[in-house]
Amino acid sequence: MTRGVIIVAGGRGVRMGGDLPKQFIPVCGKPVLMHTIETFNRWDAQAKLVVVLPEAHREYWDMLCRELDCRIAHQVVAGGETRFHSVRNGLRQMTDCEIIGVHDGVRPFVSAEVVEACFDMAERRGAVAPVVPVEESIRFCDGRGNHAVNRADYCIVQTPQVFRAEILLDAYNRPYTPDFTDDASVVEASGITVSLVESNRENIKITSPADLAVAEYLIASKRDNS
Repeated sequence: MTRGVIIVAGGRGVRMGGDLPKQFIPVCGKPVLMHTIETFNRWDAQAKLVVVLPEAHREYWDMLCRELDCRIAHQVVAGGETRFHSVRNGLRQMTDCEIIGVHDGVRPFVSAEVVEACFDMAERRGAVAPVVPVEESIRFCDGRGNHAVNRADYCIVQTPQVFRAEILLDAYNRPYTPDFTDDASVVEASGITVSLVESNRENIKITSPADLAVAEYLIASKRDNS
């Protein structure tokens, strides 16, 4: 089945500090977003890649691609008011794809094995999200108090979240609500059950200076072992 990935890169990087959006921060000589694009190109060079960026960032991204000689084919579309609207904009370029993944632009370390597992299960079951188990103790807090809960009953959701195209397109036809925190929540609201695939622990979302330090280490380690 024809496969495509929407890479959402609309963040402003507030938690990073400074003016440079987090998707453009350089890690080992390349912006985070470029590392992410390369990850999916290594997984499947034939997969269609659509990058969603704020319109104001398009010129800067084009300049980075020229300066760093990025030759990986990808389309760039303008983002929307929220992540929901950005994904919906990206979906307009995916009419020729039968299986569609949606991935955070600042998650460059998802493994090819996890991506393949997500696409394979989505083809069979329709809707998939990668997850990792919770390793620390957690508590439920509701403003009136708190209590311990069993961490085995919970997991941390990552991306790429992958869906058969007709399921994702139908789900994104509904009106936006603040409850839509990711694509799985949008699809689930349309009555579709979301299956889970175990992700790789390195598939972190780079949102803080500490995450950047981890990213530098992971890339340097890969280079040393290659």
